[in-house]
Amino acid sequence: MTEMVYGAAPMRVGDPVLPRWWRTIDKWTLSSVLLLFSIGLLLGLASSPPLAARNGLDPFHYVERQAFFGFVALGVMMVTSMFSPDLIRRLGVLGFFAAFVALALLPVLGTDFGKGAVRWYSLGFASVQPSEFLKPGFIILAAWLMAASQEIGGPPGKSFSFAIAVVIVAFLAMQPDFGQSALILFAWGVMYFVAGAPFILLIGMAGLTMMAGTVAYYNSEHFARRIDGFLSPEIDPRTQLGYATNAIREGGFFGVGVGEGTVKQSLPDAHTDFIIAVAAEEYGLALVLVIIALYAVVVVRSLYRLMRERDPFIRLAGTGLACIFGVQAFINMGVAVRLLPAKGMTLPFVSYGGSSIIAGGILMGMLLALTRTRPQGEIGDILMRRGR
Repeated sequence: MTEMVYGAAPMRVGDPVLPRWWRTIDKWTLSSVLLLFSIGLLLGLASSPPLAARNGLDPFHYVERQAFFGFVALGVMMVTSMFSPDLIRRLGVLGFFAAFVALALLPVLGTDFGKGAVRWYSLGFASVQPSEFLKPGFIILAAWLMAASQEIGGPPGKSFSFAIAVVIVAFLAMQPDFGQSALILFAWGVMYFVAGAPFILLIGMAGLTMMAGTVAYYNSEHFARRIDGFLSPEIDPRTQLGYATNAIREGGFFGVGVGEGTVKQSLPDAHTDFIIAVAAEEYGLALVLVIIALYAVVVVRSLYRLMRERDPFIRLAGTGLACIFGVQAFINMGVAVRLLPAKGMTLPFVSYGGSSIIAGGILMGMLLALTRTRPQGEIGDILMRRGR
């Protein structure tokens, strides 16, 4: 408990891997992720049987698949969290290029599963969404380039990383997938700000993003339909947003009771994009606040530990990973309560989805690895020495 409050103990040279990993890992973040996954399984038991029945499958088909993919993701997270920052950088860059090639080939080899957006590869027994795996890889690559630009005689890494972000957004817009595009631009903007970008430049980028959204509204029926639905003063009760809004209202503070909710009978995406509506209806605001608190713990704890880190790559990459994790959760829950337009985005570690949860395991493993306590790894060490 002492380590969870005051931080892990520093590494000792020659220690075995597992004891050193346990002493240096952020146990609050690790515990929060495990609790989020457990809550996801609990909500999956409530939300997925009606969908399985409609598809003629075993009642717990989707829960079993979620548990399988989830344990694979947790295993990947644990292994990745033991890597050194240098290994994280190498694997992240390689992973980015592999995911980018897969993203570029989607218009030729991908499928939309009848949802109007070509985002997946169908493998028969499962599907893969390249954009989920692209996000952590892009953050690592962008952080590496930005960190290199701060060195004397270094490359123009900020410009290179921005060009890469623009290319990725262009491919995502072709699907179309404006939600993932927004996440990519947000992650780049956060890292750019941490790297020392002037605030006025970020304001200008926000203006350009709004202009791009306007162009997309007038040229993409898919985008315009979602914006119109969000801006409409009336909610069609037969839409997913209508069902979700009614479920959240019915749940109140403590919910209608375990298994007593009805929204899962109507929502086709009750186990994925709108799983927070199932939580709000059956368990009420109490569970929703717990979920929000767990995401806040992950983000705040990670940023707190990164504030003391002196390595610019670790600081930039960790900030990007933590912020994109938190913002994706915020967007998913914001859509359910109609604070944001519909995005088709999962709730990390809670929603059903193989690509989402495994990519989340990779992202969180990288974040845990970068926020581990390292000898002389805090910027305060340097500042104190300079002040003497």
